[in-house]
Amino acid sequence: MNNNLKTNSTAKSGTTAKPLNYFILAFMLLLLSSFSAYGNSWPEIRERAKGQTVYWNAWGGSEEINSYINWVGIRVKNEYGVTLKHVKLAGTADAVSRVLAEKAAGRTNNGSVDLIWINGENFAKMKENGLLFGPFTEKLPNFKLVDFSGKPTTLIDFHIPVDGFEAPWGMAKFNFVYDSARVSETPKSIPELLKWAERHSGRFTYPHVTDFLGSTFLMQALIELTENPEVLNHSVKSKAAFVKTTAPLWNYLNQLHPHLWRSGKSFPSSSSVQQQMLNDSELDIALSFNPSATSAAIASGTLPESARTFVLKKGTIGNTHFVAIPFNSGSREGAMIVANFLMSPEAQMEKQNPGIWGDSTVLAIAKLSKQDQQKFKSLPLGIATLPPEKLGPTQPNPHPDWKNQLDAEWQRRYGQ
Repeated sequence: MNNNLKTNSTAKSGTTAKPLNYFILAFMLLLLSSFSAYGNSWPEIRERAKGQTVYWNAWGGSEEINSYINWVGIRVKNEYGVTLKHVKLAGTADAVSRVLAEKAAGRTNNGSVDLIWINGENFAKMKENGLLFGPFTEKLPNFKLVDFSGKPTTLIDFHIPVDGFEAPWGMAKFNFVYDSARVSETPKSIPELLKWAERHSGRFTYPHVTDFLGSTFLMQALIELTENPEVLNHSVKSKAAFVKTTAPLWNYLNQLHPHLWRSGKSFPSSSSVQQQMLNDSELDIALSFNPSATSAAIASGTLPESARTFVLKKGTIGNTHFVAIPFNSGSREGAMIVANFLMSPEAQMEKQNPGIWGDSTVLAIAKLSKQDQQKFKSLPLGIATLPPEKLGPTQPNPHPDWKNQLDAEWQRRYGQ
């Protein structure tokens, strides 16, 4: 049982500790937290959620995504009486640090974060430090519609079991964006990308590793370049193992960087800045983590009509993104309402529409009603979106330990 749930339940109920034996008190708190976290039926959760305000901390770097979150807020307000406030983040780690600081300060209820868009190393950090409420996903009616067998990353986040502490709401897959008006042949592998960059110096770059897309590029390159990618599925065993495994990556980057935009002396601060550079013809190839995002950007006018996407022959990294509820949320019922709505066929269809966002669904289409199945089939693919059969194999994300150490070593070698 999560100790934070016990503390949180006590704070919410107003219970005051009596001079009882510690173990008796602990048992009483265990019963109380079990009732609070697991005893409420869905109708009870809906009733308690009415009037609550949910502060959803989520990346705010995309107008398409921001518009979608605004639509979600309108829907949950009208249907459930829950007010949704989008706290726009530059990086998820900012919200994680805030919750961690609140725990250290003893703020066990009415925290500043009620819901957080999260996955990967940030989820691992919150889970390890007891910063999450739950498990809660089994309480959500729409959770049973998720495609657990076809999309196993809905249950495993960067090789860390989710254990009911995150609700999936979208699928992501690393891909490359290029301007077909200037690029006729695209690279099929990480080594081929180096050769392309050498022939087209200054026309490619990747975001700084403080942006998730820049960090993902490092992991994608490492998967292809290292002798034994299987070791990436587990935590780093030793410094010597890290040095040996990553040596081909640093050798590769040392060759690549002189041919990047600004000779690799500077990197775009974010994926959105990099996309703007492609739109402004500063770059010919950029990066994305959503196969449909390019079509959505064309529709919104933030990329040219000639923009297209490609993937690598051996496959690219794919994962699921989630929402989680911090341990000290004062609006956990409202947060559960939002998490459940995000997995609804309505919300998933809206999100997958390339004219809205173009994010792939986490749902198993076969589990849906015939009417909803037909609606999904009727969604347009998007002018720049590759069909599923051409997206290639999905490579799993390395264990969060690798990402953290890769980012730190990159900063040591190349950071400004």
